[in-house]
Amino acid sequence: MSLRRRSVPGRVAAIATVPLLFDASFLRLETGILSDTQFILLVAAGLAVLMWSPQLSVRAVTGAGLLFAAAALTRTIALPLLLLVVLVLAVRRVGWRPVGALALAGVLPLAVYAGWYAQHHGRFAISGADGVALWARTMTFADCARIQPPPSLARLCPNGTKVDAASEYVWAPGASLNPLPGDRFAYNDLARAFAVRAILAQPLDYLGNVARDTAIAFSWTPIPRPDRTTPAFGFGKGRCELPAQPLVDKVKREYDPDIRGLTAVSPYADVLIAYQYVADLRGPFLAAILLPWAVSVGLLIGPVAVLDFDHRYVLPVIPVACLAAALTWSRPAQGGVAGAVRNSVAVMAASSDVGAAGRAR
Repeated sequence: MSLRRRSVPGRVAAIATVPLLFDASFLRLETGILSDTQFILLVAAGLAVLMWSPQLSVRAVTGAGLLFAAAALTRTIALPLLLLVVLVLAVRRVGWRPVGALALAGVLPLAVYAGWYAQHHGRFAISGADGVALWARTMTFADCARIQPPPSLARLCPNGTKVDAASEYVWAPGASLNPLPGDRFAYNDLARAFAVRAILAQPLDYLGNVARDTAIAFSWTPIPRPDRTTPAFGFGKGRCELPAQPLVDKVKREYDPDIRGLTAVSPYADVLIAYQYVADLRGPFLAAILLPWAVSVGLLIGPVAVLDFDHRYVLPVIPVACLAAALTWSRPAQGGVAGAVRNSVAVMAASSDVGAAGRAR
């Protein structure tokens, strides 16, 4: 509907919805208790509100700010989107009232949540896992001979433990963080400090790892990531066992000792297994959708840069990228500055995460 209100031809607007409505990966996502579905809804709704009216009213930007704040509380990787939208409005000189209303509506819920978090965890923040996630990202390249960390951080150096994906270092029992006494997330600040040192000491190694893992999204046949995620398309026959992770053990211990992974039931599973090979947005097509705006790659790179690649982190990219691509077919915008802002926000939204580490796991 937002595309049609932007004078995008009906056929183009309809085509833009195809990956979202028919991609089997979204069916797979809906079978899991994950944040992604809610996250996608909140981001798409925020963009729709900004694009709905020819004029950007204070009410509209306030609603959008609240939606983006809710998205950031769902997954912290959405924080750049909120900042980016505020920046676009300011650059377009829409007036201090809309900019202030959006900033206030976006920041206030985050501040309230951070205050609640501080009461319970002693730290004014909206997440206590960002440092651990970034530390895991650096375990794929960190060389402490080059980093030269102080003794307090040296114990977080790679210790020879090898896993098949950066995110697995968070849970690998032998990884340097996990044998330390207490909960791994109690070392979040130390982990962040080590990760920042590693990135500053080895920036090219960091960027190379991010680029390599991001490229996984553009392969024709999905590559399992991590290797235990088989088949990569998502649906398969037999039973999908739960990963050997402390959180799974905790759930079994505190909620249900008999909890187990998904089991495929024929003939229903057979239909989904066959469907996913046909109705899947192949990597090269995703690249074509993102191509018009290089900044769109930020949608994809964000989660990889702070943790690791995961196929489900790619899914939030699709609706926003399709929206941005379809806007190239819109007729000349009307509404002066407001019309220009709507175009900029839709395109520039691609540089934030609308995709996935923060609270991805």
